[in-house]
Amino acid sequence: MKTSTSKLSSLQPEQLATWATEAINRSNSGQLPAYIPLLARADRQRFAVQIMAIDGHFLNWGSIAQTFPLMSVVKPFVLLYLLCELGEKAVFDCVGCEPSEMPFNSLTQLETDKGKPRNPMINSGAIALASLIPGENAVERCQNLRTWLNQQANSQLFVDELMLDSVNAMPNQNNWDIALAMVESGYLQNSEIALETYNRVCCLSGTVEDLAKLGMVLVNGGEAIGENCRTVKALMATCGLYEASGRLALRVGLPAKSGVSGALLSVIPGEGAIASYSPPLNKEGNSVGGLFLLEKIAKTLRLSVFD
Repeated sequence: MKTSTSKLSSLQPEQLATWATEAINRSNSGQLPAYIPLLARADRQRFAVQIMAIDGHFLNWGSIAQTFPLMSVVKPFVLLYLLCELGEKAVFDCVGCEPSEMPFNSLTQLETDKGKPRNPMINSGAIALASLIPGENAVERCQNLRTWLNQQANSQLFVDELMLDSVNAMPNQNNWDIALAMVESGYLQNSEIALETYNRVCCLSGTVEDLAKLGMVLVNGGEAIGENCRTVKALMATCGLYEASGRLALRVGLPAKSGVSGALLSVIPGEGAIASYSPPLNKEGNSVGGLFLLEKIAKTLRLSVFD
């Protein structure tokens, strides 16, 4: 009989179902993002979770066939890709690595930092990094990233063109202002291609299984990319949930990244990955149901990296 080597493997299906059902109820307090029409029409009750452990065990619940755009959950993987392709110096010459105390789309934060993005997990940092992805245009750049991620994770990510149309239907003036400010400060060359690339990579989509597989790339690392995975996990822990990151480090104690689609990914070093999808968001832009479930699992199984 196979011996379990991960705390995650001890989680029982009945327990997960109970917590997930409560997570859906909790999510009623959340809001859907109004600035992307398709996300504003998402099914509030939709919920999916996939748990993968390093010993090969997995557990899932809910609408696991549902696809959704990664949105900001793609940011750690843009960072990982560029660390592997270009190296640490090229990346951190372009973005900082400090937590932000302001919202993820804050122009004020960028101005306070004299035009250099505070970290890769907020919009300014991700837009700056999008400008570094190799490729002639936004389509080619996104394709290069998608191909690399699908190879690394054995995932099936695709660009949701309808979601991209919805993103482009209501141009984000705030992101334009951020991009133009970075051009002025010299941290961005071409604002147009950077924003086009950023919007396209945020519309990379998949299921909770695809997202959990991406998480396992960070968990397993490997000799070739292990150091870069460590860097990404550290930045997820300190910056991945925006200005709530410090609070969540105390309550949950795990590297995590959220997206405005309701996607949430947490990686547990030495244990595995937890991916969830639940659209309603709290005021910081994090999934209400996803965070509730993550905290329940982390506390019950004592998964915090600080335990």
